Amino acid sequence: MSIDRTVPLPSTAPARPPLRVVGASTDPRGLVDHLEPKAWARANRLLVRKALAEFAHERLITPELGDDGHYTVHAPNGARYRFTAHVMALEHWRIDVESIVRHRPGGAATELDALDLVLDLREDLGLNEQVLPVYLEEITSTLASSAFRMGKGRSSAMELARSDFQEIEAGMTEGHPCFVANNGRLGFDAAEYRAYAPEAAEPVRLVWVAARRSRTVFSHSADLDPEDFLRSELGPEPLASFRAQLEDLGLDAADYHLVPVHPWQWWNRLAVTFAADLARRDLVCLGYGPDEYRAQQSIRTFFNTSEPKRHYVKTALSVLNMGFLRGLSAEYMEATPAINDWLAALIAEDETLRRTGMEVLRERAAVGYRATHYAEAAPKGSPYRKMIAGLWRESPVPRLAEGERVATMASLLHTDAEGASFVGALITESGLAPARWLRRYLDAYLVPLLHSFYAHELVFMPHGENVILVLREGVPQRVLMKDIAEEIAVMSADAHLPGEVERIRAEVPEDMRLLSLFTDVFDCFLRFLNGILADAGMLSQEDFWRTVAECAADYQASVPHLAERFERYDLFTDRFALSCLNRLQLRNNRQMVDLEDPAGGLRLVGTLENPIAVYRPRAGRD
Repeated sequence: MSIDRTVPLPSTAPARPPLRVVGASTDPRGLVDHLEPKAWARANRLLVRKALAEFAHERLITPELGDDGHYTVHAPNGARYRFTAHVMALEHWRIDVESIVRHRPGGAATELDALDLVLDLREDLGLNEQVLPVYLEEITSTLASSAFRMGKGRSSAMELARSDFQEIEAGMTEGHPCFVANNGRLGFDAAEYRAYAPEAAEPVRLVWVAARRSRTVFSHSADLDPEDFLRSELGPEPLASFRAQLEDLGLDAADYHLVPVHPWQWWNRLAVTFAADLARRDLVCLGYGPDEYRAQQSIRTFFNTSEPKRHYVKTALSVLNMGFLRGLSAEYMEATPAINDWLAALIAEDETLRRTGMEVLRERAAVGYRATHYAEAAPKGSPYRKMIAGLWRESPVPRLAEGERVATMASLLHTDAEGASFVGALITESGLAPARWLRRYLDAYLVPLLHSFYAHELVFMPHGENVILVLREGVPQRVLMKDIAEEIAVMSADAHLPGEVERIRAEVPEDMRLLSLFTDVFDCFLRFLNGILADAGMLSQEDFWRTVAECAADYQASVPHLAERFERYDLFTDRFALSCLNRLQLRNNRQMVDLEDPAGGLRLVGTLENPIAVYRPRAGRD
């Protein structure tokens, strides 16, 4: 039974109303009022379109083109899906959403239903009986999220492009562009979804616990004083109040580290799973902190809306979302600041990277708790070892000059209910020709990724949620990279890495190294941006990929000393391997890949034609 989960602040803390997570006193009907037939039907039609497109892209299904110009997908159970589509570069399927018709086995047309689609195609998708029910639940949650977004009176693309950072962050109508089930969040109940989902845009106050130092790892950047840092992040009064609570219990505050905790994690994990630790006073709940935060698209990361210049806080959150339980391990936290310091120094020392303006939002402090019993019982990588940890990441706000604003790069793939695109709104605001705007974006985004790879064999996970665009009058100026410690890798066996940084060294076969750029940048982001601009009539796919090629060629010409590496890792190769993300989730939606060996878990299915190969620069170009 739900309860009223209200935890007061310490009496000496600033007087603010406590966060109230909706409980039994709320009319349960109101929690599902977004689940109505019209919105549900639209959400299903949109998700069926995406599923057909991405499953065809990953060659799980093979649409057949008929004489009437329609494609047909024949499901193993006899159902059929007919639609019109345009297949673009990189086998990107742009399906006319209104053209899709499902014929049930026997021939009668029926309403589109994404759950029916999964069941129709279960054999083609290779879904076993363990994965299938969970996948259906993830699909259902994704649909519910889509319906919720439709019912909120969303801003138009033009209005959103003029909004502030957090309104843009909450305004995205789509998660990861490749994954079909991309908003699972299994573990949230209906009230918790309304409280903690980024699209709900509700203020959240974090729960703070004190964790005994003997069982806790706290690490920080070399230029950070822990005491000053905590005082600046919490404020002197709340910090003093938390420590006074420990003293009132007869405990020495010096024996404890403070750990930020997602409210869901407190109610569902710490207060239950770690009851023994609480009883022993190895963990002590201190209540809510004073600042209000907003959940980011990554769900477990929070932006401080009370004090925007303060750090993001990333927390452990044991809900299942897009192939993983979203925990944080104490082991990973230990080296996190050192990895960020190393990367920031590398960028500062590299002339080309400095010239692009690329910066990283450093994860400057991290804390993780090791629970004795679970640490002994659970193997490395187990979710039980990732339930109590947090980190502090720099805010982008202090980095902005007058006239600059920021937006998540995921916004470039956003379209509103009328089909208008966020990127189109930015191009209009800029006054630049679309190809010129695209080149400015690529100079800010693609060039630093290329140089990191070719000069340092360093790769990022540069998807839309991990990159923040700095904009001026609609034009990208530079990018801020985030989520560094868990999602970068050095693929060189010879690069010198400090001891704490050694964790990011990855053993990747020579012929697969460039795939990180082809997959993460070309196939998982630029492919979709190309489709949006082409659909809007703003830029043909030929002009789009020519612009990408020109950007890459100009970069290569600017660093002739890396010519051997350009030949060794040929960005203009005719074809590259198709790495399939949905296949990973369909195989195992509880842990898609082994984080210790991500390359070993890839699902490669044939090759794709490289859309920039035709624009290979001529030998001897100036």
